[in-house]
Amino acid sequence: MTAVTDRPTVANGGAPLPVSLKQARLPRWAPPVIALVAAGAGCGIGLGAGLDSKIQWGLIAAALFVLGTYVLSAAVEGGRQAKDRLATSMVWMAFLLAVVPLASLLWETVARGIKVLTPYFLSHSMGTLPDALPGGGIYHAIIGTLEQVGLATLIAAPIGLLTAIYLVEYGRGRFAKVVTFFVDVMTGIPSIVAGLFILSVWILILGFGPSGFAGSMALAILMMPVVVRSTEEMLKLVPNELREASLALGVPKWRTILKVVLPTSLGGITTGVMLAIARITGETAPVLLLVWGAKTINNNPFDGAQQSLPLYVFQQWQIGSDAAYDRAWAAALVLIAFVMILNLVARGIARWKAPKTHR
Repeated sequence: MTAVTDRPTVANGGAPLPVSLKQARLPRWAPPVIALVAAGAGCGIGLGAGLDSKIQWGLIAAALFVLGTYVLSAAVEGGRQAKDRLATSMVWMAFLLAVVPLASLLWETVARGIKVLTPYFLSHSMGTLPDALPGGGIYHAIIGTLEQVGLATLIAAPIGLLTAIYLVEYGRGRFAKVVTFFVDVMTGIPSIVAGLFILSVWILILGFGPSGFAGSMALAILMMPVVVRSTEEMLKLVPNELREASLALGVPKWRTILKVVLPTSLGGITTGVMLAIARITGETAPVLLLVWGAKTINNNPFDGAQQSLPLYVFQQWQIGSDAAYDRAWAAALVLIAFVMILNLVARGIARWKAPKTHR
């Protein structure tokens, strides 16, 4: 048995290098110390230059941190390791630039929305209350959002699922390419265009009035390409060996898809549908055009104007009073919580349905 040494060796003789020739490394405490020094220097420069925005101070500190890390690493560790630390620092700065605005938005929404977020606010509508006065609630908006999103899901999920099955299992030829092209185009359609399409067909041409169902159809248009794309990718992940084994046993193709392919990819499909629901929940433009909004409770999505949470936030912001602003922030907080719950449920389903690995 030969002894193993962790000391570097010379290529030509295999002899261990002296300790003095090992590459120098920055201590582990160096990056935090550099960050603290950069933060202090950024604040000092910001104060000295008369900059009022704390964001500018942070950007200066970030630039100093990246520059200081690179210079110190180049002096101690060499140019190669300095470039590696420079790339690592840039990744961390990009991460912070993405997280800080999101965290700031969430903190601002919670701080302002929690003022009037009470059980009364969640269980009452605006009714006959003047918009400028305190009070009222979002119960009618919650009902409208749940009904409109639910109807949109009932429309878009089956169509998107069947379209994805066709593209993956049957689509061979020009028609499949045309369907794929239009799905890609629909993915980038602005929400206002979907609202204008339903407005022109459902209300102006067919003569129906504003309703939650009209808004649901516009939301379904926005939801379909997301469902198609996510379902298509999940179906492609199903091994072909499973299909071939089922077909070799004499099982028809439609039954193979129903009993083998779909159950195998059910977790990913469900996750894609949940994320598509979260994507359409905050849409305002189609609801503004087709649903119009209402101050009272309307449980019938097929008749009359109806409210939704995004439209409620927009209308309360338009009023401009302090009470209206408080209600808008509280409704925005409820909407964010709703979308966050949908994303957590989607992640939970994905982990629950993920294949279990056994060691």
